[in-house]
Amino acid sequence: MQHIYLLKGLNCAHCAGKIEDKAKKLAGVQEAELNFAVSKLIMESELECDELFSKIRKIVNDLEPDVKVSAICSHIKKHVHQETHEHDHEHEHHHDCDCEHDHHGHDCGCGHEHHHDHDCDCGHDHDHDHDCGCEHDHHHDCSCGHEHCHDHHHEHAHDELCACGHDHGHSHDHSENSWKKLLIRLSLGLLLCALTFLPVFSGGILRVLLFVCAYLIFGADIIISAVRGIFKGRLFDENFLMTVASVGAMLLGEYAEACAVMGLYQVGEYFQDKAVARSRRSIADLTNIRADHANVIRGGSIVSVSPDEVEIGETIVINPFERVPLDGECVFGESFLDTSALTGESVPRRIAEGDQVLSGCVNQNGIIRVKVTKLAGDSMADRVLSLIEGASAKKAPTEKFITKFSRYYTPIVTAAAILLAVIPSLITGQWSVWIERALTFLVVSCPCAIVISVPLSYFGGIGKASKSGVLIKGAGYLDALTNITDIVFDKTGTLTKGEFAVRSIKCANGFTEEQVLYYAACAESASSHPIAKSITAACGEYEAAQNVNERPGFGVSAVVLGKKVLCGGRRLLEEQGVAFEYEASGGSDVLVAIDGVFAGVIVISDMVKTDAGKAVSELKSLGIKSVHMLTGDNEQVARQAADELGIDNVLFELLPQNKLDALENIMQAGLGKCAYVGDGINDAPVIARADVGIAMGALGSDAALEAADMVLMDDNPQRIADAIRIARKTGRIVKQNIAFALLIKVLILLLSAMGITSMWLAVFADVGVALLCVLNSIRTIK
Repeated sequence: MQHIYLLKGLNCAHCAGKIEDKAKKLAGVQEAELNFAVSKLIMESELECDELFSKIRKIVNDLEPDVKVSAICSHIKKHVHQETHEHDHEHEHHHDCDCEHDHHGHDCGCGHEHHHDHDCDCGHDHDHDHDCGCEHDHHHDCSCGHEHCHDHHHEHAHDELCACGHDHGHSHDHSENSWKKLLIRLSLGLLLCALTFLPVFSGGILRVLLFVCAYLIFGADIIISAVRGIFKGRLFDENFLMTVASVGAMLLGEYAEACAVMGLYQVGEYFQDKAVARSRRSIADLTNIRADHANVIRGGSIVSVSPDEVEIGETIVINPFERVPLDGECVFGESFLDTSALTGESVPRRIAEGDQVLSGCVNQNGIIRVKVTKLAGDSMADRVLSLIEGASAKKAPTEKFITKFSRYYTPIVTAAAILLAVIPSLITGQWSVWIERALTFLVVSCPCAIVISVPLSYFGGIGKASKSGVLIKGAGYLDALTNITDIVFDKTGTLTKGEFAVRSIKCANGFTEEQVLYYAACAESASSHPIAKSITAACGEYEAAQNVNERPGFGVSAVVLGKKVLCGGRRLLEEQGVAFEYEASGGSDVLVAIDGVFAGVIVISDMVKTDAGKAVSELKSLGIKSVHMLTGDNEQVARQAADELGIDNVLFELLPQNKLDALENIMQAGLGKCAYVGDGINDAPVIARADVGIAMGALGSDAALEAADMVLMDDNPQRIADAIRIARKTGRIVKQNIAFALLIKVLILLLSAMGITSMWLAVFADVGVALLCVLNSIRTIK
């Protein structure tokens, strides 16, 4: 069973890694992934909800006491849904939840406030005195999907990304209050420090007391957290390191420096948290595509409800400037939709009756009515958000390395600090000098700069790609994209439109192109064959033929304007004794004869996508060494398409099972990673085998979408080049953060060991570098 927990207020990536490690080690837990970017812990476990929740809450409380844990559970949401509507959101009674949860011990996940004093993890917040779990503006939508028109007064503890990916844009009281509290603390602490310079306090016990009071004002909460951590076996977190270093400075008589370290650390932590929150909000902006409500027609009137409450077959009304809440078919009206949030396409798409409408798009002008074809959870907006959120939980090799690195780095540096304090002191006898250097050494050791910025960089890259119409299912695939050397394309539906169209008309025996096309269109008008439809579409205006006889594999014979028309392949004309001569085009050739005379040939072919040629040239400009195409078409058709697109290598007349063998050969011959791009069911095994499997999202089969590592939402192959650029930019920023953080830390560590620097600079090497790295990671989404 899957269990999902929201960890509200979790801003320390180092602690997030510890929480994930401890969660994985719990008995009965098969898998645990903590997505730091959205503060969500996803677990697979057979344990009961209550039992697992209490264990997770204990782990989190031990490591991060200020972090609030909220549980989301699908079967509980069902209970919430029913109960909410039966009682019109006014829960002033005690009740028993059908999920058998104890409703007195923990927070909820959806954020409802109820007038009785207990907490449940079933999706409701039953206490007015604490925060909701989803951080939604409750004038519209909570995480359980219900719309609430009544007024909730929530005070949010952190200004951060909500679990569902929405940035609701409302300000949180905590941000302002925390700034005021910090300002008051700094002012009081600085005032006490300033008083020590007055003659009356310039010496003796009063001066020391003033510094001690200032020190406690600056860092009492840090000291308490450090002591708490010691009793719980946490000896290497930031609170412990800062407390040891600053207390050591106080004992050595460096009172001003100890106070400055605590004060600067508090300021740095505040701005670091704000930078993390800003990064999360920026990422949320890219994926803010879920509508808050749906206007559904019920009983002859329009009712505004949550999208989760709308059933398949119901009709919804979408007004101008509203976001489409559910997938469906337009049944009334016409308009233009802004599809940029899903496809990255800046040009609005015209919608009329009969057209498919996808959730997440924005209606730009006219009022349209849409018949719902998919429930909220299956609609495009929810699928996109699920893919993005799931992608951020799949760590890249670099992330995994950093996680392991942080586990060993801090203990090693701490051991080095102890050695630095003891060994030189034994040799020189200057204990105070070397202890002070060791304490400064300790301050630098926390690896938060790397541990925070790396996952935020990857998540930002995934968010940016989604904004460009590309869904990347994991940070590891971003890394793989940077090393792609070979790209293999399927032909039909990938590089071509998958639709037949008239390519050219070759006339004979004095007939004109217009005559050939008109007579053929009339003869083919009753046929449902794709080739027949392409001919009638090219002609536009035609009339129904008489005496139509369609023969599969041969063609059509009919009477048009009193003339007998044959329209089909060679065998049809040969059977009817019509003499003809023409040069095969390599496409699908439709021969036309009128009253026994060969009139000409209509060349039908699968049209190459408008952007396919540009896509190939862009990929080559990015350094892709070889572009390949695999197809089941004959050699002439395949080579003609390859030449038109500028493709290096083409393999033709391949059966589905042959494509996998062909890909294996290309991968063995290649020097780097290989990507495969396809759309059909028969492409799914090949997509799954490639280093990076890419599927067409609009026309692609469900099997291809499931197997793919990356999905192109608008089926435009040019998006692959965009994704590679985003991946490379993300990779550069990750490397910059790692190199910058390590270089500064190593430099300050060396300077600390030599006694050249002080704790002031050490604080910058810790929180200052972390702040700069987080700000740099925001560049991935720009």
